[in-house]
Amino acid sequence: MQRGSQRMFRGVWLAVVSAAVGVGAGNAQSVTAGQSVAVSQFLVPNQTDPPVALPVNLPVLPAAQQARMDRDLMEIDIPELHGLYARHKYTVEQVTRWYIGRIAKYNGIYRDVQTVDVEGALATARREDKDGGVHGALWGVPIVIKANTAVKGLLDTDGWAGFALPGHAFVAERDATVVAKLRAAGAVILGITNMPDFAIADTTRSTAFGRTGNAYDVRFSPGGSSGGTVTAVTSNEAMIGTGSDTACSITMPAGTSSVVGVLPTRGLTSIAGIAPLDWLRDNTGPIARNVTDAAIALGVMAGEDPMDFRTKGSAEEAEAGPYTKYLKKDALKGKRFGVPAFMLDTPEDKLQPETRAMLMKAVEQLRAAGAEVVIDENLLPLSFYVDVRKMVTRVYVKDGADQWISAFGPKEYHSAEEYTRATGVAWPTVFEGAHWVTNPMLPQRVLASDPDAEKNVWGPQRAALEEYDAALDKFHLDGLVYPSAQMPPPDETMEQNGGLTTGPESHTAWVNRLGVPAVVVPAGFYPDGLPFGLEISGRRWRDGDVLGWAYGFEQATKERRPPVLVEKGLLAIAR
Repeated sequence: MQRGSQRMFRGVWLAVVSAAVGVGAGNAQSVTAGQSVAVSQFLVPNQTDPPVALPVNLPVLPAAQQARMDRDLMEIDIPELHGLYARHKYTVEQVTRWYIGRIAKYNGIYRDVQTVDVEGALATARREDKDGGVHGALWGVPIVIKANTAVKGLLDTDGWAGFALPGHAFVAERDATVVAKLRAAGAVILGITNMPDFAIADTTRSTAFGRTGNAYDVRFSPGGSSGGTVTAVTSNEAMIGTGSDTACSITMPAGTSSVVGVLPTRGLTSIAGIAPLDWLRDNTGPIARNVTDAAIALGVMAGEDPMDFRTKGSAEEAEAGPYTKYLKKDALKGKRFGVPAFMLDTPEDKLQPETRAMLMKAVEQLRAAGAEVVIDENLLPLSFYVDVRKMVTRVYVKDGADQWISAFGPKEYHSAEEYTRATGVAWPTVFEGAHWVTNPMLPQRVLASDPDAEKNVWGPQRAALEEYDAALDKFHLDGLVYPSAQMPPPDETMEQNGGLTTGPESHTAWVNRLGVPAVVVPAGFYPDGLPFGLEISGRRWRDGDVLGWAYGFEQATKERRPPVLVEKGLLAIAR
């Protein structure tokens, strides 16, 4: 770690920890008892700085060559990249080095990439260059993986300093299922992206690596918990990346950063090998700069997996691939969408006026593209928002965490007890069923043997899903549209409401609870230049349709534009 970074981190360490659970550093003395318990699980004895150093001394191309390649590779999509490979204009190794050069240039400011696997990425690139056979769907595509997703041989921090302890680091011994699929399709894994501890924040501050800044203005939040991935992808430091999502952690940050975020139907992709927050609500999907790349990546990531029981039968339920066949410019013509009433007037964190204005602009764009949009106070009113939250999943948190650490833990520990015995550090209570901010520990149960699982989870979920489908039927809707967050990305350089911001508030966690698909697509910019994202959701297993609607909107509006990145820090926290 650079000396300047060490000084900076000592000054913001409490802010990073406190803000991760919604406690302002300036108010640390007035933390409630429940919050004190929550904060304590982030702290590691004798740890004063984030233990993961900024990747330095990365190999870069000569400046003139990097600049020449900029013209061909900036904002490129996968089909275009494959065209360059087919014409032998560039090798996979050259393209990989170009992306590593982008990370070297900007990562010190935005701190989005926690680990860069130079050796592994270049070895993969060289193998791809030597392979003259049939190439996979992600042939030579440089990607990044979120820090809670196991990549064999790399540091799997889950954002927490306790998984990066010298001599006891969580180095994965095997790939997560989706990572193995991405590798098999020819992807080049550049490295691991930053995330907040345990994925439990709406911004990206990590005790393992520090704060990630928004690519469009480093002072502002990129959202969370997939904030590192969206920043890397929108900055052209990778073509695509993975996100995980328990409650808007793909969709909300995608909106803050003008990228496409895909939350698949739960069960379309496997979560095996991803550190769980609430495994019955967790999901994973791709993040990309355009819908085409997202559709290609989702097709690779999808599939049944015996290590994730929710994927059983998905091959029969899901729409037939490839998902690119649903991408048609006129996909919105004749379609009918609605805006959920509860999204416009929730009891807390009401929709901000500037966000409402951006939503109404997007509604008019949808109509101009040939779609109908219904806004009706009876379409999924607040009672739906209440009903969808009747699912009780927290009593099974330990069950999911135990399965994960047993199957994907590093060589040194495969259980909570083994971790504490090896490190002397307490196992985080977030994996034991304690709420991550204020709520007490709930008695834990094993899902497979719990006679109340139907009452706690499956019954309430089925009832809420029936209510959702009934609303679509009643109003003759194909899907729903709404903002990916209730507000613009907030400024993280000054206190708001008595403390550091906890990130952009979003009320889209109901999508996870139902398990329906949603896609966020770039939908313009606020007056201050920060992005706005439109979220589109549909019926279960209609992922191709939702991608098609997102593509139709993307092609009709062309709202994405890349950020103008800075090479020198604007803030002490970013230097």
